[in-house]
Amino acid sequence: MRSRSSSFRLVFLADTHLGFDQPVRPRVKRRRRGPDFLANFRRVLAAAVEQQVDLVLHGGDLFFRSRVPEAIVDQVYGELLAFADHGIPLVIVPGNHERSRLPTSLFLEHPNIHVFDAPKTFRFELGGARVALAGSPCVRNNGRDGFRELVAATGWDDRPGDVRLLCLHQTVEGATVGPAGYTFRNGHDVIRQRDLPESFHAVLAGHIHRHQVLQVERDGGRPLPVIYAGSTERTSFAEADETKGYCRLVFGPSPGGDWALDRSEFVPLPTRPMVTVELPAQLAPAGVAGFLAGVVRNAPPNAILRFVCSDTISPATRRAFGSARLTSSLPPSMNVQFGLGFFRGRTSEVRS
Repeated sequence: MRSRSSSFRLVFLADTHLGFDQPVRPRVKRRRRGPDFLANFRRVLAAAVEQQVDLVLHGGDLFFRSRVPEAIVDQVYGELLAFADHGIPLVIVPGNHERSRLPTSLFLEHPNIHVFDAPKTFRFELGGARVALAGSPCVRNNGRDGFRELVAATGWDDRPGDVRLLCLHQTVEGATVGPAGYTFRNGHDVIRQRDLPESFHAVLAGHIHRHQVLQVERDGGRPLPVIYAGSTERTSFAEADETKGYCRLVFGPSPGGDWALDRSEFVPLPTRPMVTVELPAQLAPAGVAGFLAGVVRNAPPNAILRFVCSDTISPATRRAFGSARLTSSLPPSMNVQFGLGFFRGRTSEVRS
């Protein structure tokens, strides 16, 4: 039994992309990345139980796509059900990869599992506070226009709350992504900062895979934090240098008596190294075995490798990077994929 007063703790995670590289009946026996995604998801839920937090919010893209094999859905929902049995409310925002709706299941009827299947507001009594979580499924086409009407449709201001949180799976103006730090400014799916209501204590958003906190200036008051937890695993080589994790948030009364966000902490999760390997310009088919031996010596044993090459590499050399050669040359603890155009215009991941 949890007993705290005058504060509540929330765990916020997003973009778990469960089911990614996790075929139910694989045709090729090799290491898959799916277990990495599931392991980090379990780590977050286990930490929430161990720390006896008051609420867990998933910011969207629970699954990696809308059509997921039934066995994967049952596995993931089984994890949610086991977590919900601990008595901690779990709130989920359906994301764009799920096409804004979760697969139907009786598991989602658990009284501690709450899904934003439409614009709405969930209300809880947590740590002595009345907490209102307003949110909506991801708006996948033109989320910018009509955003204020969408927030109003949640009914968040029908009853007052000590803490008001806006839960989204959208891109907010000012968010950054990619190795070059691209910043979203305009676009039909980019929410303008000025359209975020000032009455919320924080915006908790999924969809952007890099953890970041935007501070939106408000008239005459403290900035509104827009918190992206980021993804719990690296989904592409564009995220190779990003630390993955989740957020722990603590809310409590301010000196003036109003509730406020006391602490926001980013908690890193373990991720495997991603290594890009460029083929030497003059590499010949006969030298591929030695080249791969050097890769094994220099790369971490559990690395996710990506082979890239220039147009000077002959077709015969590229063909030498087939499944049989990679299986015999690289340890089974590695994943391997090829950059765009390696095999004349197609991207392929052939083994792990």
